[in-house]
Amino acid sequence: MGSIHQTAVIEEGAFVHETAEIGPFCVIEKGVTIGAGSVLKSHVAIAGKTTVGEGCSIFPFASLGHVPQDLKYYGEDSEVIIGNNTVIREHVTVNPGTEGGGSITRIGDNCLIMVAAHVAHDCLIGDNVILVNNATLGGHVIVEDYAIIGGLSAVHQFVRIGAHAMVGGASGVETDIIPFGSATGNRAFLGGLNLTGMKRRDFSRDEIHALRNAYKKLFSNDGTFQERVADVAIEYPDSVVVKQVLEFVNGESKRGFCQPQ
Repeated sequence: MGSIHQTAVIEEGAFVHETAEIGPFCVIEKGVTIGAGSVLKSHVAIAGKTTVGEGCSIFPFASLGHVPQDLKYYGEDSEVIIGNNTVIREHVTVNPGTEGGGSITRIGDNCLIMVAAHVAHDCLIGDNVILVNNATLGGHVIVEDYAIIGGLSAVHQFVRIGAHAMVGGASGVETDIIPFGSATGNRAFLGGLNLTGMKRRDFSRDEIHALRNAYKKLFSNDGTFQERVADVAIEYPDSVVVKQVLEFVNGESKRGFCQPQ
């Protein structure tokens, strides 16, 4: 069974599952939902239409669901959705969406959001994502599954970070990073592929080999980028990881693509 500390403030209209644990001096405002088995350590402030999934751990002084830092926000109905088994560490801020961005900020399952990271309005974060200490996402950023954003990094609004990508610490990311890409620097450039991450997640040698060759062709100087994309699609029709990269680069990009230096 869960427990609610006597100093916690839970407004009428909030829902806290009976197995959740609410620690000292937490404030949960009306409209908030806390799922089964989730634990708020202490001094956590959650506002608005915010849903915390099951089995989450939220550490002191995290702020979720409070008014977004967007001058175009006029109090419209919007929300934050956090998946299951996600860990949110101290001083993290997560802002709700806005009407101009779909009205939802979403963090998936099994994510680790480390100390003082910021998730701005209308960000969409997949599953198994890691934001290291002080990583900062501008509004409308998309971070796909298993991506890692290094500490003290800043991601420009509307940027997309592909699945399994790695952003090195203290980077400034202005453009989209392809799935499996490894980027670093101010301003960030592609330094290659996140091969270490692929090996840790048991991608086959054949897939890794195919992706390495496709990467070299994709970012060569032969022809136009669109021509190289078409050539790679013909050359590697059966590679799942290459297809994932091609689907990403063929998707809607508002910032262009991060390139090798």
